[in-house]
Amino acid sequence: MKITLCGKGGCGKSTISSLLAKEFAKEGKTVLVIDTDESNYGLHRQLGLELPNDFTNFFGGKKAVIEELRATGFTGVSYFEKPWTISEIPSEYISEKDGIKLIAIGKIHETGEGCACPMGMISQQFIGNLDIKPNEIVITDTEAGIEHFGRNIEKDVDAVLMVVDPSYESFKLSEKVSELSGSINKPVYYILNKVDSSNESTMREAVGKTEKIIAAMPSESKLALAGLKGEELRDEYPEIKKLAKFLSDNFN
Repeated sequence: MKITLCGKGGCGKSTISSLLAKEFAKEGKTVLVIDTDESNYGLHRQLGLELPNDFTNFFGGKKAVIEELRATGFTGVSYFEKPWTISEIPSEYISEKDGIKLIAIGKIHETGEGCACPMGMISQQFIGNLDIKPNEIVITDTEAGIEHFGRNIEKDVDAVLMVVDPSYESFKLSEKVSELSGSINKPVYYILNKVDSSNESTMREAVGKTEKIIAAMPSESKLALAGLKGEELRDEYPEIKKLAKFLSDNFN
């Protein structure tokens, strides 16, 4: 199963990705989390892992990839000659613990590095070339917004999960994600996050597609504090179990 999580900045993509990865790992699945967000420095902490080396370095580094892309007009560059399995990913680009593997496509390390196109190209091809087994789960945590759709990262996933927080921006973004997912025939489902008694009905009404809302994570001060401190997420949540079951039943 390959799934992608998306949403606006601060909606809780990394939190949901981490909790879901941990839930699948507890079920005995092999889980690969792909961090495609060049500005996210919290996902690895929530997973309780070290930040791995940039996977872009396997291909010579960001500058080398940019030069190659420019030389070919950003078309026709293939970084994978054959499908890879999760076990074939070079160990120096993986952080691993308790059945969860983390790979980070690339981060911004200094000013003037240039655009994130190399990371987008490698992300799209890497996800597409992964050959996974029935007991393996691939969770891609994307950058905020919808630029990853422009990079076609969702082309080879089984489902798109849109994390919706209680904000007008998030509601409007969910409409665009639905449109873009539909254009490439990918099912999209919604995870309501930071839900409480004062906002749940409004959030459900704003999303509208009731049958596509597959989880509603309550607002949790403990989760928020862990995120603030950059601590590993250790607790279990019924909505995450519900989410994992839905995905397993429908895409595994």
